[in-house]
Amino acid sequence: MAAVCFTLITLLLLDFTGSLHCWLGWLAKVQLLPAVLALNAVVIVVLALLTLVFGRIYCSVICPLGVFQDIVSWIHGRKKKNRFSYSPAKNWLRYAMLVLLIVAVVLGLGIVIALLAPYGTYGRFVNTFLQPLYIWGNNVLASISDHFNSYAFYSKDVWLKSLPVLLVTLGVIVAIVVLAWKHGRTWCNSICPVGTTLSFLARFSWFKVRFDEDKCKNCSLCTKNCKAACIDYETHTVDYSRCVVCGNCIEKCKFGALKYSHKPTRKQLETAKPVAEEAKAEKPDEVRRALMVGAAVMGAEAVLAQANKKVDGGLAVIEDKQVPNRSTPLTPPGSFSAANMAKRCVGCQLCVAQCPNDVLRPSNDPATFMQPVMSYERGYCRPECTRCSEVCPAGAIQPIDEIEKSSIQIGHAVWVKKNCIVLTDEVECGNCARHCPAGAIQMVPLNPAPEAPAEGEEPKEEDKRRIPVVNVERCIGCGSCEYVCPARPFSAIYVEGHEVHRMI
Repeated sequence: MAAVCFTLITLLLLDFTGSLHCWLGWLAKVQLLPAVLALNAVVIVVLALLTLVFGRIYCSVICPLGVFQDIVSWIHGRKKKNRFSYSPAKNWLRYAMLVLLIVAVVLGLGIVIALLAPYGTYGRFVNTFLQPLYIWGNNVLASISDHFNSYAFYSKDVWLKSLPVLLVTLGVIVAIVVLAWKHGRTWCNSICPVGTTLSFLARFSWFKVRFDEDKCKNCSLCTKNCKAACIDYETHTVDYSRCVVCGNCIEKCKFGALKYSHKPTRKQLETAKPVAEEAKAEKPDEVRRALMVGAAVMGAEAVLAQANKKVDGGLAVIEDKQVPNRSTPLTPPGSFSAANMAKRCVGCQLCVAQCPNDVLRPSNDPATFMQPVMSYERGYCRPECTRCSEVCPAGAIQPIDEIEKSSIQIGHAVWVKKNCIVLTDEVECGNCARHCPAGAIQMVPLNPAPEAPAEGEEPKEEDKRRIPVVNVERCIGCGSCEYVCPARPFSAIYVEGHEVHRMI
């Protein structure tokens, strides 16, 4: 089950076409911290009941970062067996991390939320390091299919969205890998606030790993194979607040002294007969280890991407645009405000991976670090596209439809006179007005019409150049004007963000 959940959620995070979201989008929404931030009461109650019945199986089956740690630990365990030992819980550290997360949510410290969120951490790892490899593989298939005149695949550009986010993600993942390699579930049981939250419920779970002291020979194999370091074989106790119900201890026990069961009733204890002979070690539950699940065959991706057009034509080498200096960052339609984004975003980068127009990228600003921001150097936010609002599991971007999006003003366009080619190159343009979907830009004469010439004078030639004027009340901040502006390296018109979005 862990392998199936891990594989499917990784595919969801890798996908850039949006075709998998309708089938697998629920896997992101059942992650605990995003569900809490989105106030998804159904998911919260279900996960709480699941923990009260079975223990912390969320950490070993549903959480992708937990399964990732198990994979790293399993690889090391193939060479070095029986390498773990019991250690007391570091409650001072785990409770401090939980308090830090609560304070960060209340104060809107997005960078702290993103660093402590297990799902967000794994999402950034996939988006930053694995998705480029996935896209390169897709581009190879696109080249092959194009050779045979097939459009089953289409190529997509691979580009570095944020170097600081890449470096921070690399540092966090290296730390998690080192801890998992040496100590198993140290990150989950000492740092992760989600694991600490579930530990309060896991103490009272109905099903638990229980000792049969009459069968135990104190061989210590259970303790040496417990990646959560929560089994003390000398006192025959299990710290259920840290146990993730992986079953390794039951599998390694040769005497059948450990069982995953509910607490026996008093009548069962009174009628139980002593065992005369030591029971042979039970075979591990093969069903748990090898669950056969057939994956539905997904349809071929038959969407042909349009070529990116920087200008209206010409064969000259096009200089890349640079990001304008916006005093207020742009947040996606549906986020309502920068404050809502800061309090709810876990930085999983799912919206960044799914954006078909390459508008979203993780922020480098310390105040909004690793949260999605918008910029229009590679595309613009199409009014008919609502994919980011559909995939967000944490409520940082609320679901909206096409009509709502066309009425949400996330910012307004600003004309920069010194960059406009109408003035610098003395040519006619009007790209911004022609491509504005809201009709918020009009072209007006640069100079007034010349007066009628006096008798005997030659008439002055009329200046046909026109410059843009922005109607701020109608502009929705989609960025089409900024994207199609031919001025380089800075556009002559750019979008300034709004702290709070408004309906127009």
